[in-house]
Amino acid sequence: MNTTTDAHGISGADGVAAAQWVANARMYSVSPEVASLWRLLLSAIIAHAGVSAAVIDYPAPAPLAELWSRPDKAAVFMCGLPFSRAEPQPVLMAAPVPLGPEFQGQPQYWSDFVVREDSAFRTLEDTFGARIAFTVPDSQSGCLAALSHCMTLPPRATPLYREVIPPTITPLANMTAVLEDRADVAPIDAYALRLLRAYRPDLTTKIRVVAKTAPTPIPPLVASRAVPALQAAFLEAHRIDSIKPLMAKLLLQGFARPDVGAYGVLKERFAATTEYWRRHPFAASIHPAFQA
Repeated sequence: MNTTTDAHGISGADGVAAAQWVANARMYSVSPEVASLWRLLLSAIIAHAGVSAAVIDYPAPAPLAELWSRPDKAAVFMCGLPFSRAEPQPVLMAAPVPLGPEFQGQPQYWSDFVVREDSAFRTLEDTFGARIAFTVPDSQSGCLAALSHCMTLPPRATPLYREVIPPTITPLANMTAVLEDRADVAPIDAYALRLLRAYRPDLTTKIRVVAKTAPTPIPPLVASRAVPALQAAFLEAHRIDSIKPLMAKLLLQGFARPDVGAYGVLKERFAATTEYWRRHPFAASIHPAFQA
């Protein structure tokens, strides 16, 4: 089966043009205002590339796995962990490079453990014996990164936490669980948290970061098939005068070409983490969604 592309659209099997191709930034649409900015940015990059694709809405709690499995993806954000485990893997298009010296100009991120500002917790270890919130089981930033980080701490004979609460789905909901006292600590995608600090200060001024995980490759934009013109548009977006203001509002330095090999460590870490927490007690009560 031959697949072809050209500068003006994405073609399907044997060069037959697809009826519709889609782009989506659900993973980093942390507020209505941010979602609108992402729609504008993706639309501008698609237009610059001369590619026929539509930016679609796909709000939570719709399962991301269904979005990622679509055969008509042109540029869709995908969590690095499911990408690393996908067979076959979608095509890597571009990866965001967040603004800020802590990101070191690289397409990387980590998870920040947040607690309420008025809580007594000062370190992650202080939260042991309390309640922790995760987004979904196959999230790198919302689950696996935290589990992997806790593996590096001295093992305990008793569970680290009292409870893993039900899945919260999104970074905003994970943070909200802490603010509403349904959880005491939660891991939050570092780039998502920067966006939340910029656009939801009414919430983020009420939390503190007590620890962070090691950096890993940031969620990439993926496609069902290679689209060279669109990939080139993402990689040069930071130099396009009409696009630069949108990128600044989204706290983006630019987009980078993703390294497929860099995501392989996430698959390896998933296997090691799963095995470790089968042998060690993580929480006294774990919601069934997170039980292996």
